[in-house]
Amino acid sequence: MLGMQSLVKSWQGVTGGVALAALVAAAVAQVSSATPTPREWRDYAGGPDSSRFVAATQITKRNVGKLQVAWSYADGDTDFNPLVVRGVIYTRARGNALVAVDAATGKELWASAEFKAFAIRGVNYWESADGSDQRLLFSTLNMLRALDAKTGKPIPTFGKDGVVDLREGLDRDPAKVEQQSRLPGRVFENLLILGSATNREYASAPGDIRAFDVRTGAMVWSFRTVPRTGDEGADTWPANARATVGGANNWAESSVDVTRGIVYVPTGSAKHNFYGGYRHGDNLYSDSLIALDARTGKRVWHFQTVHHDIWDVDNNSAPQLTTVRHDGRSVDVVAQASKTGYLYVFDRATGKPIWPIEERPVPQGTTVPGEKLSPTQPFPTKPAPFARQSFTVDDLNPYILTAEERDQFRQRVAKARNEGPFTPIGFEEVVHMPGNQGGSNWGSTAANPTDGHVYVIGFNVPTILRLLKPGEKRPARAGAPEEIVREGYPVTDGFGLYPTIIKPPYTTLTAYDLNTGAIAWQKGLGDDLRLLPIGIKGTGSAATVKGGLIVTGTGLLFATAADRKVHVYDSGDGKELATFPLGGPTSGGPSMYELGGRQYLLITASAAQPTGPAAIPTPHTGPTGLVAYALPK
Repeated sequence: MLGMQSLVKSWQGVTGGVALAALVAAAVAQVSSATPTPREWRDYAGGPDSSRFVAATQITKRNVGKLQVAWSYADGDTDFNPLVVRGVIYTRARGNALVAVDAATGKELWASAEFKAFAIRGVNYWESADGSDQRLLFSTLNMLRALDAKTGKPIPTFGKDGVVDLREGLDRDPAKVEQQSRLPGRVFENLLILGSATNREYASAPGDIRAFDVRTGAMVWSFRTVPRTGDEGADTWPANARATVGGANNWAESSVDVTRGIVYVPTGSAKHNFYGGYRHGDNLYSDSLIALDARTGKRVWHFQTVHHDIWDVDNNSAPQLTTVRHDGRSVDVVAQASKTGYLYVFDRATGKPIWPIEERPVPQGTTVPGEKLSPTQPFPTKPAPFARQSFTVDDLNPYILTAEERDQFRQRVAKARNEGPFTPIGFEEVVHMPGNQGGSNWGSTAANPTDGHVYVIGFNVPTILRLLKPGEKRPARAGAPEEIVREGYPVTDGFGLYPTIIKPPYTTLTAYDLNTGAIAWQKGLGDDLRLLPIGIKGTGSAATVKGGLIVTGTGLLFATAADRKVHVYDSGDGKELATFPLGGPTSGGPSMYELGGRQYLLITASAAQPTGPAAIPTPHTGPTGLVAYALPK
């Protein structure tokens, strides 16, 4: 760097205030360039594009095994993707509080009051152009709130006395609907673009996509995913369906192309999830990828991945934005992973599929009164699916099940209707693979934005379910007692999820090269702790615990999994380079940032033990809470 003495010498012979000012400016610029700009994690999933990509270069394939715990914050809760802004981490702690933590030391700086029904998976950060106004925006109990990021205090000028009621403006009685998602939405310029998690039942609210002014809380635009009469798409529903039908909602993630000003919004099924006799038609804009003008909410294009969904196969993972070489030219694409187990790839600007997506006949013959199925469904011809598409008695798990359990499921599967992922649901048991908790889910996708590589966590989870007729008893299940099905439309006999009955791999990590449309590699994500004692590794865990990913510019892929470890892979070939044990289960996505010349990996791991398939009684030692890893100083 040019030193100050050299600059003073260079001033000799220079006259005039303008020239002197220019030299001083040059000196300041050179000094500033010597101070590395901190790399932050200002948004859920790392940035507006949800790529979870970090260009930092300090942690490499050669030294990643040397990562060690730099500090930990014991009260941090899992299931949350922490933000890192201006040297401060914002995370959830003690269940329902939002806390600020020093990113260099882990020291708590402030903690909010506890909020009932906190949106537990993330919050949004926004600041004014001059940085004087810094806000955290998040949902609690159907209300949108704003806090001062510097103090944790509510901002009373936001909305009405600091809150916006998200149940209003949905063409329904606000007192009778639920609306809040556990995911935070997406900040673009001075807007917060927000989806919703309507309930699963018949009286659900429509899943409108809405944008709110981050300063005032005023709604700026709304896109109706269940159209009103006269709206485009209304002809794919019964007349005046918006008055009675809900869902078609973006309950999970979305992504923004900041350059184009387009937000890509994946949506889920219309409600009820498993019966559509009162909502005949394709039901736009359920189960779609919708490209909206982020400033106005106007539709740019859309593609529906499932028509008239009665299987609950939502699009819920973050759409991945990357650039590929296709037919000899560079093309910006958006890739949408789904519960169907497919990755749908489109030209980002036009919505044209990069490879053909074919309408193919699917099974018909429903015996459910009033139901009218779509005769065809869209199937991508390329790339190949990342999750299995069938489940038979030959696929029963040879390991985890007892002989009695295996025989029981062999009989059930043999008796059930089993004609592929779009087998109609009836009053007798049916098999779906991947089921409504299979394929991808929230937190499951990442990408390198420039080289066409997309990474997907996939779940191979068979579903066995049936509809119950009005008057039948619904058996007691986790969190719900035995009950009599009310008169009216049928409901399902629970969700019928069986992650342990299929043979490995259970949970996979798939790398796609979208320059060719090929799977570059696929492997089991981590281990099932029940199988390690008998020497079986690399199966992934037979559970539906949601992991998360980070991709780096040095060719690393960090992944959290249900086996209470951080796994590090070579993103090029999938070779596992390192693992780091955690003291408790982790869910949701890790974060990564640079501060003070160090690159940190940030993980949340709860000390609370899970229930259900993830409740594996294998002791684990390691850090818990909010944990920061870095290379030794």
